Amino acid sequence: MKKAELLITQAWQTQSPWLNTLAPLSSLYGVVGRVRKSLYDNHTLTKYHAPIPVMVIGNITVGGSGKTPLIIALVRYLQQKDIKVGVISRGYGRESKNPTLVQKNSTPKEVGDEPCLIVNETFVPMAVGANRGQAIDLLMESYPDLQLIISDDGLQHYALHRDVEWIVVDGMRGFGNGKLFPQGFLREPLDRLTGATIIYHDSRAERYADDALLMHLISGRPMPLLASDTSLMPQKIYAVSGIGYPVRFFKTLSDLGFEVVEKPFGDHHAFDIDDLLDLTDLPIITTTKDAVKLRELAKDIPHAIFDNIWVLPVQMVLSESVYRQMDAVLDRFDIA
Repeated sequence: MKKAELLITQAWQTQSPWLNTLAPLSSLYGVVGRVRKSLYDNHTLTKYHAPIPVMVIGNITVGGSGKTPLIIALVRYLQQKDIKVGVISRGYGRESKNPTLVQKNSTPKEVGDEPCLIVNETFVPMAVGANRGQAIDLLMESYPDLQLIISDDGLQHYALHRDVEWIVVDGMRGFGNGKLFPQGFLREPLDRLTGATIIYHDSRAERYADDALLMHLISGRPMPLLASDTSLMPQKIYAVSGIGYPVRFFKTLSDLGFEVVEKPFGDHHAFDIDDLLDLTDLPIITTTKDAVKLRELAKDIPHAIFDNIWVLPVQMVLSESVYRQMDAVLDRFDIA
């Protein structure tokens, strides 16, 4: 399954001609999606309405677009303004299906890798669950003074009523061949952007209008997975990633001066020691999201390989227009 995922991801990146054979499946995918959305829009199916405003941050493409670093940046901004914000997520890849609070000591198996990263970085109140309404109920029961809930992804979870939608668009990938999954990497057609706030993930600000909502990642020097006392200087390395769009990660390392040997795994890959044992001759650099899982693996299976793993720290930089847009959301709902 993971090999098939990597194969189709690489085909999307190169816009391989064989993807045309998947056109019938894409047509079916589009019909099912439209019918499902219409059932919620015309109230045939019931939506969950939270007692406080809900802001969904998602995308219309498969794979990473920078949502998680954006949410971390927004949560920090809101916390600085003393806004009581909570976060919900599906918690992709976790073992339980029941709604669960994310704690500082939660593991990726319990809550998912991205929720672990978000809480480790911000200490924000957070709950995960496939049923977003149940996750919100659990979160509000535990933190009744919350003023705003941010949903990490969930754009296509139409069972959840949302008051605000922000859609992240990856300026590097764009929309590929413009086709729906699986022929392309669109989850929904491009007209889904209408009416939503669009946040562009792109460092090339000159490509956009002056009032465009922009964000981009900056990175520091790789730091040890199990320590924090020194950084890794440029050299030949293995770049190990289990993220949706690893090309940006590989390019960042190249831009920092590293000679990159690419080792991509599927998105949210559950790492095992066997994934690493053949990579002992060079240092390994991984992402902050993957580091959450690798640290847990190191606890379960102590091995010298973990002393050879480094983590690339990243931070999302938001344009002033993004912060103004966030302030407009607060004003709209009289959140002070």
